Amino acid sequence: MYPDGYELVFEDPDVKDAIVVLRTDRTGAGGAPVYEDETGIVRAEINDQGEIRMLASGGQQSHDAPSEVRPLRT
Repeated sequence: MYPDGYELVFEDPDVKDAIVVLRTDRTGAGGAPVYEDETGIVRAEINDQGEIRMLASGGQQSHDAPSEVRPLRT
């Protein structure tokens, strides 16, 4: 069973930021659900073991992998 959403935590030496992504009706190349933020810019395929693959939502886009992936509690 996949959660409805995840909190993705991104860190660099000066900033820690969290983005909430919610499950969509799409699946990624690996067969796991695709999650995206409210803008549709941040997208990720997250499997049932919490492994994440960031997906580009536009040309030439590249996202760093988050330092933490936390399932949302519903």
